[in-house]
Amino acid sequence: MTDIQASIPNSGNITRAQLENGVTLLAYENPAVLSVNVMGSLHAGGIYEAPEQSGLASLAAGALMTGTASRDFDAIHGALEDVGADLGFRGHMHKVGFAGKALAEDLSLLLHVASDALRNPVFPAEHVERLRGERLTWLQYSSFDTRYRAAKAMREALYPETHPYHYGSYGDEESIAGISVDDLRQFHAERFGPRGMILVIVGAVAASEAVSLATAAFGDWRNCEQSAIRQAREPGAGADELRRAVVVPGKTQSDISMGAIGPARRADDYVAAQLANSVLGEFGMMGRIGKSVREEKGLAYYAYSRVGGGHGPDPWTISAGVNPDNVELAIGSIVEEIERLTSETVTDEDLADNQSYFTGRMPLRLESNEGIASNIHSMESFDLGMDYLAHYEDMIYRITKDDLLRAARHYLRPERMVVAVAGPVGSDS
Repeated sequence: MTDIQASIPNSGNITRAQLENGVTLLAYENPAVLSVNVMGSLHAGGIYEAPEQSGLASLAAGALMTGTASRDFDAIHGALEDVGADLGFRGHMHKVGFAGKALAEDLSLLLHVASDALRNPVFPAEHVERLRGERLTWLQYSSFDTRYRAAKAMREALYPETHPYHYGSYGDEESIAGISVDDLRQFHAERFGPRGMILVIVGAVAASEAVSLATAAFGDWRNCEQSAIRQAREPGAGADELRRAVVVPGKTQSDISMGAIGPARRADDYVAAQLANSVLGEFGMMGRIGKSVREEKGLAYYAYSRVGGGHGPDPWTISAGVNPDNVELAIGSIVEEIERLTSETVTDEDLADNQSYFTGRMPLRLESNEGIASNIHSMESFDLGMDYLAHYEDMIYRITKDDLLRAARHYLRPERMVVAVAGPVGSDS
């Protein structure tokens, strides 16, 4: 390992401890700043909810800080505000994530507030109703957002109704309206627990002290009712409906969302797919799609592509916002770029530029406690190994043009991609 490799988070400077109750603790010392960041997750996301209760997990996560058995709303937030700390929880498809920040001297307080919120929420009815109202308002507003509607329609067509990804994690107006306080309490009792939980602590605190404080806050947590960890299976056969149109009256723009089942983060070809995607619709001014569709042909206000890469088969998506009259032209141009990516190897220059881009941005992501914590959490969550960052540059430069071509061909089949368009009446959508 070189000196540069040794200076970034790795197995030699990350302290990792496994508690008896299943919590994994990871601590990294960064004395350059006086603060400390915590980041964590546990298996209590949307994959554990019934379709008719879509949004239950994220609503539960959002309500964790509204009151516990020993602290009401004001006491929770007052304790944090008194020392200038912050803490928040958010529900995702597979997990509930949380993150917080405080001065190093207040780490114990931050951890105990987090523990209390995770273990002992009471979900006060008045605060649940407030959060429900905020969620419903957001959903109502989003129903007029063509970008949101196109992405939602694409996801619903790409994944069957029997798959959790069909529903997303934020719910809809009907499901959110039907969730009760008792539903939140039952979900918490059955899903929240220490098994599989990850907690990362980064900052100006000795690793041994961080582990000791975290153990004091979480080590005695038990939940015999915690359900088994769920995984998202591959959807199987391709989508039955490849084209969807959503009419949003009164709009002057149409949004396009194209999707295919992409790689999970642990897939062998995930990084190659990332690089291929960067060539397609990320690097520079949004890659080849941005150059062709937006810059050269002037067909789009924006155009880009993204690879999900989560715990399950997230979509590989291409998105664009266009004049309604240009929908079909834009789709055709995007398909041309996908066909090019899947029929011929990228140029030496494309590969070199994107390898440099990937390796060059990594140090920037490690400039803050939050960035370091996020990367350590990912290494643990996706079982990448604690030396993943130390070998990252070598890994990127080992990837070849043929690797990119194979990954693109594996996931992107233009004739089988779902295309959803949301826009005004009378457009090509």
